[in-house]
Amino acid sequence: MKYLFVFATAVIAVTLATGPDTAPGQFARPVDIVPPDEDIGDDYTTPAVQRPLPREAWWNAVDVALLATALCLSAWIVLQRRSRRLLVVLTIACLLYFGFYREGCVCPIGAIQNVTVALTEPAYAIPYVVIAFFFLPLVFAILFGRVFCGGVCPLGAIQDLVLLRPVDLPRRLDRCLGLFKYIYLVVAIWFATGGAIGLDPPGGRDFIICRFDPFVGFFRLTGSGGVLIFGGALLTLGMFVGRPYCRYLCPYGALLAILSRISWRGVTITPDKELDCGLCTEACPLGAIEQRRAVRSACLFCARCFESCPREPVNLDRCATTGESTAGVDR
Repeated sequence: MKYLFVFATAVIAVTLATGPDTAPGQFARPVDIVPPDEDIGDDYTTPAVQRPLPREAWWNAVDVALLATALCLSAWIVLQRRSRRLLVVLTIACLLYFGFYREGCVCPIGAIQNVTVALTEPAYAIPYVVIAFFFLPLVFAILFGRVFCGGVCPLGAIQDLVLLRPVDLPRRLDRCLGLFKYIYLVVAIWFATGGAIGLDPPGGRDFIICRFDPFVGFFRLTGSGGVLIFGGALLTLGMFVGRPYCRYLCPYGALLAILSRISWRGVTITPDKELDCGLCTEACPLGAIEQRRAVRSACLFCARCFESCPREPVNLDRCATTGESTAGVDR
């Protein structure tokens, strides 16, 4: 894993070195007093203030550095330490920072639209921070799988923390619902291009991923009633169905699922020898274990399977201390 931290250090160094020269400066209002709408004209409406406000370049560099660090920690915790408890700590920290403090922006999920426009319109420029947030989780997906989903993504974190009594969905239904995220990805790209690739979308260009983000309203403590209700419904469903948005609707999750299929290294459920007990399958709330193997495209790095595995040293020690059965498990 030492190469992982070398990679993270390189990303942070490049980010801090190039950030101030490539990102916009701090937002500043050009006037002290904004004239009321009636003084400008009857048909004028003051536009909504951008949220969150643009920040200084060095703060953008800090965001990228924190993202790289969190991705490295998520991979290390799951693949090396194999600890659900440590992952929960990281999940809460990322939810508080990237979710509530940064108000869900900048976000790799919404960055799909910015990158799409930049690819179809050469004149459209996007900040380095958006590029970094879009590509860093994809790089980690190729290396280790869906690391970003595990303990870094605030949208995944808020769902992960409300899961109380998971219910297993039929495998066929789970797979059918999983197709919707790929459809949503295609539709979102179509709307982001504004017809640049052919048929014009209804109403012209629109960033529908951001417009209908189900949880950003909770992060910003504001939003349209319909979207807030949708987000609340997903969280209610998420108390029983593990992370429904991540599994069935997230367009960025579709990209991560595709790349994670070819990942260099993925989650191994047992630390050493494999068992046929099936406890890991029962413990996984995401339907991501088949034939006692983690399905790389579906595994969201939640680390719940580790807590159920009798081969984990911490579980062996607990059984030895409490006298619990370790049938079928030899040291």
